[in-house]
Amino acid sequence: MKKILESILNLIFKLRTKFPMFSFISFRIFSMIVILFFLGLAVFGLMKLAPGDVVENYAKNQIMNINSFRKNDNIYNEEEIKLAKKMLGLDKPFYEQYFHWLYQIFVKHDLGKSLISKAPILFLIQDRMINSLILNIISLIFLTIFSFGLGIYFSSKVGTKVDIIATFTALFLHSFPWILLLILLQVFAAISGLFPVTAYPDFPFRDNPVKFTFSYIHHIILPLLGAFLAGVGGTMRMLRATMLDQLGQPYITALRARGISERKIYFSHAFRNTLNPYITSSADLLASLFSGSLILEIIFSYPGIGRLMYEAVLQEDINLVLANIMFISALILVGMIIADILLALVDPRIRYGKQ
Repeated sequence: MKKILESILNLIFKLRTKFPMFSFISFRIFSMIVILFFLGLAVFGLMKLAPGDVVENYAKNQIMNINSFRKNDNIYNEEEIKLAKKMLGLDKPFYEQYFHWLYQIFVKHDLGKSLISKAPILFLIQDRMINSLILNIISLIFLTIFSFGLGIYFSSKVGTKVDIIATFTALFLHSFPWILLLILLQVFAAISGLFPVTAYPDFPFRDNPVKFTFSYIHHIILPLLGAFLAGVGGTMRMLRATMLDQLGQPYITALRARGISERKIYFSHAFRNTLNPYITSSADLLASLFSGSLILEIIFSYPGIGRLMYEAVLQEDINLVLANIMFISALILVGMIIADILLALVDPRIRYGKQ
């Protein structure tokens, strides 16, 4: 046994030495799978410990789908509920229920059905997930472009009145309540009539794809503006501080002494070294966008995964809540892995495990 373990460790070490990038990505993906597994286990455990009669309501909803249990008055005694729990496997420990859920997903490719709408969960999630991804990716792209541009520009104006005003504005936006900002934007839309108060067209894409695209762009302008204003302050301040830190390094002084132009110093040297902290924080930024989109989707009636999660929690739709939690967690972890891979591509020291 000891020799087998030593052989495996030697093989891993050789692969890591010969293929450092592949080993780095493989380890990150393996870590994501392990984290998702224990996260799902924790969610099932918390559901078991949740106060109230969530599991009992779940059993009652499932009873209505079993012909031998169904009653016209939908009133069930304790013995009937106990027997239904046994048939549904709800009397088993939470870890057994979790493994059964994993079996249903990976072997039978079935996420179950919603307790309220009775529709397949995968059908309910896929469109909402696409909508949330589109909105959050567009937000991240705009936020990245403008934050880099503003951060680099104001780092070149340090100490001036423009820099002081920009720093104060960024701090104000960063500390301004997110919910209040979205409500004010919606009030503006209602008073001015320039933008819709909702963030999604009232007709499907298949009816008229071209008209839907232009209408969708018109509808998401204010939500995108809200997401941008909420995130640009903190991101711009971080990039500005990183640029100023790089500009004070000895290698920048050496470059200036050699007569290198300021433009080349900014964009070819200092700018490249600001990518590391931004890529590291971009994973958290993506996670905050997804968590913040819950509020945005509720206020602007946007049909995204956050709003679906909110509705599922209110209706105590356990199947839908579990699926939503796992999907959102998986997306956030994928975003973190992408950030780790980009960081390894930018900085070779990371893939070789060096500091």
